[in-house]
Amino acid sequence: MLTETLEPQTENTDVFPINGTDYIEFYVGNAKQAAHYYRAAWGFKLIAYRGPETGVRDRASYLLQQDKIRFVLTTPIRPDASDEAHVIAQHVYEHGDGVRDLALWVDDARDAYEKAVERGAESVHPPRVMRDDDGEIVIAAIKTYGETIHSLVERKNYKGLFMPGFRPVSARYEPQGVGLKYVDHCVGNVELGKMNVWVEFYAHVMGFRNLLTFDDKDISTEYSSLMSKVMANGNDRIKFPINEPAEGKKKSQIDEYLDFYGGPGVQHMALATDDIVATVVALRDRGVEFLQAPTSYYRTLQDRVGKIDEPLDVLEGLGILVDRDPDGYLLQIFTKTVEDRPTVFYEIIQRKGAKGFGKGNFKALFEAIEQEQALRGNL
Repeated sequence: MLTETLEPQTENTDVFPINGTDYIEFYVGNAKQAAHYYRAAWGFKLIAYRGPETGVRDRASYLLQQDKIRFVLTTPIRPDASDEAHVIAQHVYEHGDGVRDLALWVDDARDAYEKAVERGAESVHPPRVMRDDDGEIVIAAIKTYGETIHSLVERKNYKGLFMPGFRPVSARYEPQGVGLKYVDHCVGNVELGKMNVWVEFYAHVMGFRNLLTFDDKDISTEYSSLMSKVMANGNDRIKFPINEPAEGKKKSQIDEYLDFYGGPGVQHMALATDDIVATVVALRDRGVEFLQAPTSYYRTLQDRVGKIDEPLDVLEGLGILVDRDPDGYLLQIFTKTVEDRPTVFYEIIQRKGAKGFGKGNFKALFEAIEQEQALRGNL
């Protein structure tokens, strides 16, 4: 049975407390249409809006939510109207639609920012206070790999819906959710030789620990491979796997991502569900496309993972993968890329005790990704 080994648990060494993922902000070319996609296909609700109608003339942002997951989709309206709009427009030009901000919910944004910068983080902006009738939010931001940033969001004195500047939306169109609960982890792709640089960043600047390590023997096929280290904060609510390419006969998925994204960035987000079968059926029926594991994967599945609750024929029909570690098992599936550029995709994950990341599925997953790369002519 192929399992993965977790690094020994260490005491919480967080430089500052992190309560969880606050939101994920995407910079996109057309936020209105992107918001419709996430509502219609993924079951997110449109909660709030910020744009010209609310007094922000150079950009528009749509807040989408499903349970604890918050996505903010932001687009430039007049790219040269302000420095911020220009940054958004340039980001979309260089990377296509992609993740700009993995925002973290903290107790004290001023303290978190000060400690991060003292330990070597590069500032995006110092703490800012945003106020309205519902109180105030304090938000600062630091840089991480590529053009990705971490906003540090303090909410203890705010009782409003999201943050000042956003106006609540009461939408007539509200598709049913698909059962997504929270962000399980977010994966970043970086250049060859840079994985340990960012591992050290999270360890030193934020006090994260190396939860898991995978080398090119763990994650490889005949043609390509990668290396990965998973960094986690003390309460495990934030988990950031960092991937870099490894040498292989052909171009790996990481190399393809770096080529088309134009550098390092967020490759995929894993969204958790309590019923992966129901979630995947709902997503599939709304047009979301998933990678398909080879049929040979399911012939030995029972031998590898032992007894599970879900019918094997149902899992095979949907293409859901299963892996076990000492704490239990997990079920996972990966979408095809959701952009025309082969960059961003999603993982749907259900944990039944397992704390790992599906090491036993890496080969099948890689082979499925390579099939898509070959169709695009990028393998």
